[in-house]
Amino acid sequence: MAPGAGYGTDLIALLFIGGIVLVSISMMRGLQQAGRDKEGEVESSVARLRLAVLYTPELQASLRHTAQTAETESPRGLADLIDNTAVLLLRAQDGWRFGMYEVWTGSLEKAEGQFDAWMTETRAEFIETYRHFEGKEEVQPGYRPNVEPDGRYILVTLLLAVSGSLPPIPSPLRREGARQALMALATSSPINTLAAYVAWTPEAEGEALTEQDLLLGWPKLELL
Repeated sequence: MAPGAGYGTDLIALLFIGGIVLVSISMMRGLQQAGRDKEGEVESSVARLRLAVLYTPELQASLRHTAQTAETESPRGLADLIDNTAVLLLRAQDGWRFGMYEVWTGSLEKAEGQFDAWMTETRAEFIETYRHFEGKEEVQPGYRPNVEPDGRYILVTLLLAVSGSLPPIPSPLRREGARQALMALATSSPINTLAAYVAWTPEAEGEALTEQDLLLGWPKLELL
């Protein structure tokens, strides 16, 4: 990716929900000269927020609806995707139990690599049972939801790359920090959004993670 001024926008859009995952990517070129750092490269930030929320059928259905209706062919659509997901999670904040937040900052070229690395890592954690790409939906044949009697959680991941910086979040994360992180991601706009990814597990109706699944699968999660 070669950033520069006045070259227009080269947009690549992808919507993907894997067994559990919704992915949306938009990489933009032709960023304004004002967005460059001292070395002539655009400074960018990549953030990853994960929230383990108590399962409700309404939240699970709303995430699926967000995936099905998301418009990923423009920066505005991607910014709206992050905003809509943030709204769903803020409405469910009474059910927040675990979370983690991390931010990387660097040149635009390296930010793209960091975003791709985090996205690949997250995709590898899931069984991809549902896919929505360029308006086409695919469902993995033969997948049978594993409904555990003590399943309690949905794990939602938001991954965002923007030109410029994101507000700092206090550590350890805690509940207020998670709320601040969501609000920080929601500040993305069509002007600064480079890439967006939203993932959740489980995606299949009625399926939820047990606490053991959650803590063994994602040991970096903090108690909020």
